[in-house]
Amino acid sequence: MDWLSFAFWAEVWQSHALWLMFASAFLSATLLPGNSEIVFMTLAIPKLALNSVLSADVLGLVFIATLGNGLGSLTTYGIGRWFPKFESQNDRTLWVMEKLRRYGAVALLLSWLPVIGDLFCAVAGWLRVNFTASCLFIFMGKLVRYVVLLFLSAPFLL
Repeated sequence: MDWLSFAFWAEVWQSHALWLMFASAFLSATLLPGNSEIVFMTLAIPKLALNSVLSADVLGLVFIATLGNGLGSLTTYGIGRWFPKFESQNDRTLWVMEKLRRYGAVALLLSWLPVIGDLFCAVAGWLRVNFTASCLFIFMGKLVRYVVLLFLSAPFLL
C-alpha cells in the first residue's frame, strides 16, 4: 500500500516530472481532456525560483511541453486525414473550414486555442493541408503558448 502515500507520489512527481509534462501536453492537444497549463506552471514556478528563464531546466521544460503538445496536435491532424468526406452543418466546423481554406497552414498558429485549436488540426488533416507547413505552424503556436505561460508564472514567484 506504499503507492497510497503522499511521499510515494511526491517522489514519482519529482523523478518523472518531464514525462508527466509530456503526457499531459500530448493529451491536452488531442480531443481528450488535459491540463497541461496547470502541470506546466506547477513545474515552471519552482524552476524559475531557482534558475533564470534561460536555464537548461526551464528551457527543457518549455521544449518538452512544446514537443508533447505539438505531437498531440499532429496526431489530431493525422486522425483528420482518415475522416471520410462529409457535409457538416455545425457552425463551428464550417467557420474553421472557411478559415483553413482561406489562410491555409498559417491558421494552425491558433492550434493552441482550447477546443477550436483541436478542430483546426483535425480539419487541416481532413483538407490535406501541407504536412510540412502544418508541422511548422503548429509547433510555432505551441512554443508561443508555453513561453507566454512561462512569463505568466513569474508573478507567482513573489
